[in-house]
Amino acid sequence: MANPTSRAYARRSTYPGWFFLPAAIIYGVLFLVPTFASLYFSLTRWSLFSSEFIGLTNFYQFFEEPFLVQGLVNTVIFAMITSGLKVVLGLLLAVLLTSRIALRGYLRSVVFFPVLVSTVGVGITFTVLMHPTQGAINVALELVGIDGPHWLTNPSLALYSVALVDVWKGVGLATVIYIAGLVAIPKDYYEAARIDGSTPTQSFFYITLPLSRPATVTVITLSFIGGLKTFDLIWAMTRGGPGFSSDTIASIIYKQYQAGFYGLSTAGNVVLFVLIALLVVPLTMYLNRREGHE
Repeated sequence: MANPTSRAYARRSTYPGWFFLPAAIIYGVLFLVPTFASLYFSLTRWSLFSSEFIGLTNFYQFFEEPFLVQGLVNTVIFAMITSGLKVVLGLLLAVLLTSRIALRGYLRSVVFFPVLVSTVGVGITFTVLMHPTQGAINVALELVGIDGPHWLTNPSLALYSVALVDVWKGVGLATVIYIAGLVAIPKDYYEAARIDGSTPTQSFFYITLPLSRPATVTVITLSFIGGLKTFDLIWAMTRGGPGFSSDTIASIIYKQYQAGFYGLSTAGNVVLFVLIALLVVPLTMYLNRREGHE
């Protein structure tokens, strides 16, 4: 006869497997199956009702796109600008919103509110605000004697203008992450530093900045991934224009899909997935390794 203790141990040992099974099924259905299906369809010329295996032809054609190099450069530039500004502004806003200021709770809500707004809605709104002659931004600049630029119609400014809007929309999430990190820092460190005569600036650079590193790693990773796969805001504001000056990999892929090149656009999605993995995985490993040494 089996020992009741061994039966109880067996029940406990099998429980975690059953516990994770629903999550594993959902992960497989929503991620693994579409991923492998994309890999297959990237090797075919397909439509809604049929597919023809053509090997790596789609990838050859994708890399022959005339503006692919510019799209790659724009994608990396956009990701670097947005992630860098979100780190800097998010940390500064978090320091401000964890200090003893009036209406602190209200200001936190105001900073976080753009995160909740539809990205397409934000894009349309700022397209109107950035109109070169009738937009509220240039009208306000004219009142102080500044001739406002053509934010979205100047090829040298369009990508950077969209990047600033992306920062405005996403800095609230970075701020919340930093607030959680700053609140977790023991107050004893600041009290000891104050007793030793440390100034607020010294406390920021020698206490706040090093101890908020886990939050910084999180913000950099999330922002960089979001910047590399950005599409909706750029499409709502510039459609990749003027010309191809603000095209990213995602907008190039969408244009191919619009033209009916479904296999080619699927191959582009695979390329984008590999690009994100090649850039983000080493970056995350480097940041985590640096964090472990400090």
